[in-house]
Amino acid sequence: MKNMAKFAVAAVVASLATETLAEEWNVSVWGKRRAFTEHVEKLAELVSAKTNGEFTMNVSYGGLSKNRENLDGISIGAFEMAQFCAGYHRDKNRAITVLELPFLGVETLEQEVAVSHAVYDHPAVKKEMEQWNARIVMTSPMPQYNLVGTGEPRDELADFEGMRVRATGGLGAAFKAVGGTPTSVTATEAYQAMESGVVDTVAFAQHAHLSFGTINQADWWTANLNPGTVNCPVVVNIDAYEGLSDAHREAFDSSIDEAIDHYLANYGDLLAKWDQILAEKNVQKVMIADSVIEEFKAAAAVPARDAWIADMTAQGLPAQELYDLVQSTLAASK
Repeated sequence: MKNMAKFAVAAVVASLATETLAEEWNVSVWGKRRAFTEHVEKLAELVSAKTNGEFTMNVSYGGLSKNRENLDGISIGAFEMAQFCAGYHRDKNRAITVLELPFLGVETLEQEVAVSHAVYDHPAVKKEMEQWNARIVMTSPMPQYNLVGTGEPRDELADFEGMRVRATGGLGAAFKAVGGTPTSVTATEAYQAMESGVVDTVAFAQHAHLSFGTINQADWWTANLNPGTVNCPVVVNIDAYEGLSDAHREAFDSSIDEAIDHYLANYGDLLAKWDQILAEKNVQKVMIADSVIEEFKAAAAVPARDAWIADMTAQGLPAQELYDLVQSTLAASK
């Protein structure tokens, strides 16, 4: 009987130890699994593997929050990790909107990772994120956005006059500077906006045109306009992160670079297939003349930069310092 009692106590202790070790996080993203979320999925996979299933992440595609409300959900601890895009609520994440300025000069996804993570590490960014009880852990690097549209291609600057375009943040401001009418409908609303005629064109990276179906509405796609991109960090709730055991935090931290590498490789595969996808969907690939792109830059890039720096400086942010950090990091990565 004594031995049985000892075994029973040992079993209870082992059970309690297992419960103590177990960690389960909920992760809020949106849409469906796609190139844009592959690093989140890979991070969950790696963390589970490194902890023998003791630390798991449940990735939810819209079941936990609306995409514009993910940062709010993080702030109240409704879930432990989330993805959001700066352009969805510029007033909540002002400092990182420097990364959405048009024509920054970013040419590759690797450069996008470098400049984003340099900005995320800036004290002003960390302080602003702390207001939402959030810590940025990695970016969601995307290629430069390009337009899809219906009807005749818009390949001259004059064609942008009156164009109703789905474009958020700095991209929206860029198109407005050349006469466009930007609207910031969410990614999940873009297809319907295009189908119903609310917008004439949609600015997305390749994966989003594919995932959200706008490529299926398109007659043409601009291959080289490259006005900029949006910045979409992945954040964790600070309390949840700091509450991890040392072993679980090490598993999490050590998996971030691996997750980004997986994302880059996966996105590279998509880019390699893009011309084939255009041909299959009978979408015309439009090359914008260099002279037109230079006109666009002159009208949008410098005014947008100067206005952003003036506005953010007036709000107490080190705007010039943040912009210079982007440029110096970009120069070092080339």
